[in-house]
Amino acid sequence: MAAPSSDTAAIKQRDADRTRAEILRVATEEFADKGYAGARVDEIAARTSTTKRMIYYYFSGKEQLYLAALENAYSVIRGLESQVDLEALEPAEAIRRLAELTFDHHESHPDFLRLVSIENIHRAEHLTKSELLPGLAGPAVEVLDGVLQRGRESGVFRDDVDALDVHMMISSFCVFRTANRYTFQAIFQRDLLDPKRRDHYRRMLGDMVLDFLSRS
Repeated sequence: MAAPSSDTAAIKQRDADRTRAEILRVATEEFADKGYAGARVDEIAARTSTTKRMIYYYFSGKEQLYLAALENAYSVIRGLESQVDLEALEPAEAIRRLAELTFDHHESHPDFLRLVSIENIHRAEHLTKSELLPGLAGPAVEVLDGVLQRGRESGVFRDDVDALDVHMMISSFCVFRTANRYTFQAIFQRDLLDPKRRDHYRRMLGDMVLDFLSRS
């Protein structure tokens, strides 16, 4: 029997990649909407026109699928950060650009924030099992640390703040704005995602971080 041609093998690989990506996309929506306990692999299979057996073939089980969804969600924003040429920007501009990138990402990826919230309910018991996690977290901190170091050396940034401080500050603002949208609106009658206020909040974030970093 003749071996499959390289073209046939490539087509099969593309089909497999598309199937896996579609399963991951739908699984992300299901887990974000219903939580880890509430999501059903049968429902994910039905929405992707595949089978539970096929899902287990690609991901081994429900927990592995959930973890893959988490890893993929984190990898998206890390990938966006890696595309920005921060070395070409002045330190203050680079910090503002990173803050705006996080702002834009969190606004356009609400499923990411729901997944993170769900995983915090589980006290990160799944995420701590990830073999990819160190590779996802390390580069982001290193990039930010490099910008801060350049700012210190040029005399525009204070020297008692580390990269995780700044990362926490940016994330806190962006997560709160999206994750707490409905409760904030119910209490204060203000929609934090109102398009008319978007530019104001985006600029406010950059101003806040840079004011914190500036040497007094």
